[in-house]
Amino acid sequence: MESIWNDLELPRFRPLSGDVKTDVLVIGGGMAGLLCAYALRQSGIHCIVAEATRIGRGITKNTTAKVTSQHGLIYHSLIEKFGAEAAQLYLRANEDAVSSLRNLCRDADCDWQDRKNYVYSVSDRAALEKELAALQSLHFPAEWEENLPLPFPTAGAVAFREQGQFHPLKFLKHICKDLIIYEETPVRELTEYCAITDYGRIFADSFLAATHFPFLNKHGSYFMKLYQQRSYVLALENALAPGGMYLAAEENGLSFRQLGDCLLLGGGGHRTGKQGGGWQELEKKAKEFYPESKIIRRWAAQDCMTLDGIPYIGQYSKNTPNLFVATGFNKWGMTSSMVSARILSDLVQQKPNPYAEVFSPSRSMLHRQLGINLLESTKNILTPTTPRCPHLGCALKWNKQEHSWDCPCHGSRFAENGELIDNPATGNVKRLKSNTKKRK
Repeated sequence: MESIWNDLELPRFRPLSGDVKTDVLVIGGGMAGLLCAYALRQSGIHCIVAEATRIGRGITKNTTAKVTSQHGLIYHSLIEKFGAEAAQLYLRANEDAVSSLRNLCRDADCDWQDRKNYVYSVSDRAALEKELAALQSLHFPAEWEENLPLPFPTAGAVAFREQGQFHPLKFLKHICKDLIIYEETPVRELTEYCAITDYGRIFADSFLAATHFPFLNKHGSYFMKLYQQRSYVLALENALAPGGMYLAAEENGLSFRQLGDCLLLGGGGHRTGKQGGGWQELEKKAKEFYPESKIIRRWAAQDCMTLDGIPYIGQYSKNTPNLFVATGFNKWGMTSSMVSARILSDLVQQKPNPYAEVFSPSRSMLHRQLGINLLESTKNILTPTTPRCPHLGCALKWNKQEHSWDCPCHGSRFAENGELIDNPATGNVKRLKSNTKKRK
């Protein structure tokens, strides 16, 4: 169940002990939180990172670490929903993020490799052609590709040059060297200028919430604006890996990425708390396409998905002028983390940022996905079963493949004994043992 990155031992930091003061408190020590702290420090801003467990051991360790501005077939959709200018800004923000990460990796021993990225389709050539035309209208040099080195026929692909891949935890090890970090220091309560932890208070002028799923329900309506998805990865030996990075345009397609002598094969995704293909589907595909391969590692990732496909990066809500957020990365956490660092470091310093409006968390919620999220939440809140999620009371579902209790409403996950695995819940499920007989 541990990812291939998790073999690396990251430095340890002591918990908070007593009260401290800083300019900015970053809550969360994953890729987004540490990049934000790094950017603030580079700007001369004093900041502290408070991590509930250990840095890099949450969502970040389960990435496939593709660094690309090509987030599926998104640009045709962005132009239709928001116009060419917004789509152009989204593209430019993520291209800047790729470039910034590449530059940072020049001084870090983190296995950076330039790679070409491909979004392919098994059968929908028209969707690919639409996307290519949209990118051409944005004056971006995307390319059409045929005859891909994949183990099945495709309708073609849209490709981006000069993208990349790296070792995410080696990168975190590099950027955290000079940061002030407190591990095992969960923030229990947040007031206007104070974060309360188990071991003391942290006073700050500004706060950045980089906790994957935002933990404050009373501001921003993130429990309506976000849902979570599970996706699965196999690391295969003796499997011929294509040279670039590949992602299917279809929702339930496969992704491919080379890692040394291994192939990282991804897919089997589903909404957290729902049924999906999981590792079983991937194992079947591996056996079909790479019959001589051997599975050496398997893991799953969890991603926050927004209503409109754009992350929420900016002021937490209109009523919280000194509280900011980075969330909803829609499976593209590497570039989105860097975009967050660039935007939030500017906003904290009250500097204009050209991308801030596009990613603003206060933009319209009127999208079809909002109705789906509300329906899912209502259905599960009204389901008269136990156990219940301590976040907002939804009925938990037993995940047979991963042996966990998962929340279909907002994506919290719990071990078989009720111990919290993934947020937005902040505590364990109580009295769970008496309910394990009800697994179906």
